[in-house]
Amino acid sequence: MQKQLERIASHADEWTELRYHVRQSRTLAVRNGVLEASTSLRLTGVGVRVLSLGVFGFASTTDLSERGIREAVGAARSAARTSAPAKRDRIQRLAEAPLAQGRFPVDAADPLDAHTLEEKLALVLSVEEKLRSASPKVVSSTTSYDEIQDEKILVTSDGASAHLFDSKPSFRVIAVAREAASQAMGYETVGVTGGWSDLFSRRTADELVERAVRLAVDQLAAPPPEGGASVVVLDPELVGLLCHEAIGHTVEADIVLGGAVTAGKIGQEVASERVTMCDSGLSPYDAHAVGTLPVDDEGVVAGRTVIIERGILRSYLHNRETAARYGVAPTGNARAFVYSDNPIIRMRNTYIEPGEDDVAAVFAGVRRGFYLKGFGMSGEADSSAEFMFGVREARRITDGRIGELVRGVTISGNAFDVLRSVDAVGNDFAWEKGAGSCGKGQPAKVDAGGPHIRCTVTIGGRQE
Repeated sequence: MQKQLERIASHADEWTELRYHVRQSRTLAVRNGVLEASTSLRLTGVGVRVLSLGVFGFASTTDLSERGIREAVGAARSAARTSAPAKRDRIQRLAEAPLAQGRFPVDAADPLDAHTLEEKLALVLSVEEKLRSASPKVVSSTTSYDEIQDEKILVTSDGASAHLFDSKPSFRVIAVAREAASQAMGYETVGVTGGWSDLFSRRTADELVERAVRLAVDQLAAPPPEGGASVVVLDPELVGLLCHEAIGHTVEADIVLGGAVTAGKIGQEVASERVTMCDSGLSPYDAHAVGTLPVDDEGVVAGRTVIIERGILRSYLHNRETAARYGVAPTGNARAFVYSDNPIIRMRNTYIEPGEDDVAAVFAGVRRGFYLKGFGMSGEADSSAEFMFGVREARRITDGRIGELVRGVTISGNAFDVLRSVDAVGNDFAWEKGAGSCGKGQPAKVDAGGPHIRCTVTIGGRQE
């Protein structure tokens, strides 16, 4: 297939991108002892983009013959030329980029295919049974396993020719507890780029169960917090959520061009000088981040991009088109979910770099505040960087000591104001967003994380 795509690209008289993609995915889900989902899906096809008359045309096909792919090239070219007269802002050029060549295997010592469907289902069933029986207060329990395995061949008429493999499993547990009229939920997730043993390398399945049940049960008697501005310590999951949802989307160049709050602010101070924020196709500081990809879907080598450097906004996230508009190098952020999707600008692994503060010292500096852990399954953010997120677990901090659990916590504010308030950045690090997907017209597997940080946010709760 790679030779065939190279042959087609070599005869193209306009810029042409060919993306062969095979995806195998599986989902297993059990709720309250009942198997709710056992699905397997295989998709195979080729996506084609042609740049003609300053406009991209896109087509896809499941016909993998040379004739079928050439017909898709013709369809993409025709789409570009047909729509060109209606385009007022045409593409003048694509930015030069380091284009990938060669083979890029997945880093997985224990491949998913080495484990049978029976083994995976047995794990999901046994973990759900443990959830259900962990406490008499648990009234509902759900466990699910998902995996995505990809093979891609990316060829462009200007020199990319890469053969890539990927493997992304994830696991979730949800426990709902009830006592009298009070009900609460606890959940835990893990997700990685890698193999079967990598999935539980940070937390075992039993640890996921214990944490989810404990949180659900303990919240039943927990009081709500006081509302208002508060000093808080955010755990790596909430740091990652803030980076991705509230900051990251505002620096995707297509959104910047649409009027995001970051437009025109390159070189300006947007955060505390303690904050350095990056987006990377690599997995720095800890292995197996879910957004890991060596090459983006334009064939560009996907390295590390510094978005904020010691508080100063340094870069947006680009594909080759927007990079040319801004006169900068592409950052390797063009991604498509499946072969029939057009590549668009997406994040990969987005994070705040570790600082120099001992984690104990981050807490010690809080006289009265909260320790906030994990995303509470509800929230929103927009291109102005305003956000509101639910928090999964929140505890009071008094004179540096972590104490009482509170429930029903939300946090809100402007993400850049929150980053300006950061006065301590821990020397730890974790990836914590790997089980979900980011939505932007099409899904994308991403990760996010960072160290513990101390900052100020608005807490939603009762008013005193």
